[in-house]
Amino acid sequence: MSTPRITWIGLGHMGTPMAMNLLKGGFDVAVYNRSAEKIKPLTEAGAKSFTKIEEVVPNSNVVFTMLSDDSAVTSVYEDLMKSDISKKLFINMSTISPELTIRLSQEIESKGGHYLDAPVSGSVKPATDGTLIILVAGREIDYEASTMFFEKLGKFSLYLGEAGLGAKAKLAINYYMSVVIEGLAETVLFAEKNGIDRETMMFIVNESACGSGMSKMKTPAIIQDNYPAAFPLKHMDKDIRLAQKEGLNTEVSTAMARIFGEAMKADLADKDLMAVIKAVKSEYFK
Repeated sequence: MSTPRITWIGLGHMGTPMAMNLLKGGFDVAVYNRSAEKIKPLTEAGAKSFTKIEEVVPNSNVVFTMLSDDSAVTSVYEDLMKSDISKKLFINMSTISPELTIRLSQEIESKGGHYLDAPVSGSVKPATDGTLIILVAGREIDYEASTMFFEKLGKFSLYLGEAGLGAKAKLAINYYMSVVIEGLAETVLFAEKNGIDRETMMFIVNESACGSGMSKMKTPAIIQDNYPAAFPLKHMDKDIRLAQKEGLNTEVSTAMARIFGEAMKADLADKDLMAVIKAVKSEYFK
């Protein structure tokens, strides 16, 4: 690959610290975001910026995208592919449906471009610390050319094979996370109902064989009953439904879809996914 001229599109909870880590890694980075106010922290750190999406492809040879859902990704890539994308590399780190990521791969490669499906496992702190797990699929030669970027973004990257497998692996790990989070919510609420306060119960969980990085990360939020978003609940709701569309059809998955759906109805969409505890309490622990 020639000297990489990178543009990062999507400066949300995850995109901003990830783009910042590429900057800190010494790469030439430009940014584009539809909400212009989110660009400022990156430009203050040395990034260039584009005000129009049509400026991105002609001035980049590597384009990263980190967007919220299928609709946002579809819209952005439709605009990107209006330019000549020949020999350009697109690294999509968004969590989207396998169907869409496969279609994007086919369309981009048919126009002479290259595409990697590279969602990540991890939330805001790992994104900030550069300790994400990066689940990569697409052409292996493109993966090998991109490891220099992934080394700045995560503690490791894993090559999984053809496009679509990254998205499928991400849906699987996120589904597991939904079960862990909901189970933790039930555990805490059951204990609380029976006279054991949250702080004591979380100490028991964390010091037992059941303790995990996830339980320890969520302990302050649970004790304080305050859920600023590290992983917005609306994204988990989306991912459970995408997993079901890919064939996850169990009683547990149906229960997860229902309780996260109830949390969405309770206006918890923009809270951290641990806020599902409020929906669980309302439904089962009144």
